[in-house]
Amino acid sequence: MAEVITMPRLSDTMEEGTVATWLKKKGDKVKEGDILAEIETDKATMEFESFYEGTLLHIGIQEGETAEVDALLAIIGEEGEDISDLLEGGSTSEDKKDEKAEDPSEEKDAKKETDSEEKETTETANEGSSLPEGVEVITMPRLSDTMEEGTVATWLKKEGDKVEEGDILAEIETDKATMEFESFYSGTLLKIGIQEGESAKVDALLAVIGPEGTDVSGISEAPSASSKKAEPKKETKEAAPKKEESKKEASSETKKTTTTKSATATPSGGRLFASPLAKKLAEEKGINLNLIQGSGENGRIVKKDIENYQPAASAQGYVPVGEEVFEEVNNSQMRKTIAKRLAESKFTAPHYYLTIELDMDNAIASRTAINSDPEVKISFNDMVVKACAMALRKHPQVNSHWDGNVTKIAKHIHMGVAVAVDEGLVVPVLKFADQMSFSQIGASVKELAGKARNKKLTPDEMQGSTFTVSNLGMFGIKEFTSIINQPNSAILSVGAIVQKPVVKNGAIAIGNTMTVTLACDHRTVDGATGAQFLQTLRNYIENPVTMFV
Repeated sequence: MAEVITMPRLSDTMEEGTVATWLKKKGDKVKEGDILAEIETDKATMEFESFYEGTLLHIGIQEGETAEVDALLAIIGEEGEDISDLLEGGSTSEDKKDEKAEDPSEEKDAKKETDSEEKETTETANEGSSLPEGVEVITMPRLSDTMEEGTVATWLKKEGDKVEEGDILAEIETDKATMEFESFYSGTLLKIGIQEGESAKVDALLAVIGPEGTDVSGISEAPSASSKKAEPKKETKEAAPKKEESKKEASSETKKTTTTKSATATPSGGRLFASPLAKKLAEEKGINLNLIQGSGENGRIVKKDIENYQPAASAQGYVPVGEEVFEEVNNSQMRKTIAKRLAESKFTAPHYYLTIELDMDNAIASRTAINSDPEVKISFNDMVVKACAMALRKHPQVNSHWDGNVTKIAKHIHMGVAVAVDEGLVVPVLKFADQMSFSQIGASVKELAGKARNKKLTPDEMQGSTFTVSNLGMFGIKEFTSIINQPNSAILSVGAIVQKPVVKNGAIAIGNTMTVTLACDHRTVDGATGAQFLQTLRNYIENPVTMFV
C-alpha cells in the first residue's frame, strides 16, 4: 500500500521548508534509510531519509520550491500502483462526477439557480465593465508614495479633444505637489470622470480615451470617487453664465502658466518644451534636452523621447551617467525565519539596555597563562561564556522566560552562542555550560561553530538556550546592542578589547578595556536585577581566578 510522505518539521521553529536537492527521482527504488532529499529549513540544510521501502511514485514539491510543514512531499508504494486517490484533487473530481451522475435533476436546478443569480449580478453591475474596442479607462494615478487621493487642479484637454501619447491631460494636486499628468494613449478624450476642483481616491475613474464617436455612456464614474465640490445650487439663472465664463478664463490663464512653467531656454534663445517627467528622466540619465527632438504637442519632449534617445547619435557625445538597478535575491528559509523571530522579539518583549566597561588586564594575563599549555587554546569569548554561566547561577531571575501567566525560571543553564553564517545567524547551544571548564567550552564552541557554517547542526544542538552571548569584538566593533533571542530574557553583546588611557591608583596609565551591553526583557528582569548580574559578571571577568573556585 502506498505511503504519503509530508514535509517534515526538522526544527522546533520550522514552519516551511525548501527542497534543495532530490537524491531520488520518480520511478527509483527506495529502501528504508535511503536519503530522499536535502531540505533547507530556517536553520540549516538537512538530509531527509525514507522510513519506507518501495518505488518513488510521485514527487509533490520540486527542487527549489517551498512548502509548509505537512504539505505533500512524495508518495512511495509498489511499482505501478494507482495513487490517483492520494493526489490532491483526485478523489474530489471523481466524487463530483459520481454526485452529478446520481442526481442530474438536482444539478439542473442548481445550475438554473446559479445562472439566475449570475444574471441578476451582471444586470446590476457596472455596465462599463466590458469596454468597447479601442477604449482605454484612465484612473486617478498614484503620483507619490504616500498619495491616497488627488484633486484635479486643471484640465488641459476637454471632452472631444484629440489626444496623443505624451500629451498633458491635466494638472493633479497630490499630498506633496501639483504635478502634470500625461497620457499614455492616443485617441479622443471621450469622457472626463473627475471635474476641476474635485477630489477622488487613487484608482477612481479619471477619464476615458478611445476612437472618436464611441458611445461610453455606460462607463460610470468609479464609486470610490468622492467629490468635494458642492452640488449645484438652484440660484438665479444670470449667475450661472458669469460663473462659467469666469471658470473658462481661469482655465485659460492656467494653461498659459503651465506652458510657460514647462518650458526651458535653448541656446538659441528660444524655448524648449518638455514635460516634468521627461525633465526628471533626462536629469537622471544625464541627457541634454537640447539634443532631443520632441514628438509631443508643439514639439514637446515627452517620456518616450527620453527613453528612445540614443547617445551615440549625438554630435556632442552626451552619455548617461548612471542607472538605478535593483537585484532581487530570494530570501532563504533561514533569512525569513530570522526576520520573523527577531521582529516578534523586538515588538513583543519590552527591551532595555545596561552597559558597563570592563578592565581586561587580568583577563589578558590569565588567558596568556592558560594558553601557554600547547594542548589548550581558549578565547576571550570562552571566558565570557563561562563567566555568564556562573553569574546566572547567582542571579536565576535572568535565566528565565516569560510565559503569559507565569515566569519560568530555568534551574539548568544552557548558553546560546550566536554564530554568523553566510545566510544570517544561528545560535548553537552549550548545554549545562556552568559545569564546563574553559577548555571544554572552547572545544565545544569551535565544534558547533564549524557545524553551523557547514549547515550540519542538528535540531537538538540549536534549541533549549536559556541565555545568549553575541560577540562582534573580532570585527572591531567596540559597542552594540542585540535583540533578545526568544524565549530568553536576556542577551549579552560583547565588544572588542581596546587600549586606552585609564586611571589606576590615582594615576593615568595605558589599560585594556572591553564594553559589554546586557539587553533585558523588562517583563521578567527588573533594572536592579540586570545591574546586579553585570556586577557579578564584572567580578568574574576582571578576576578570572575566581572562576576556578
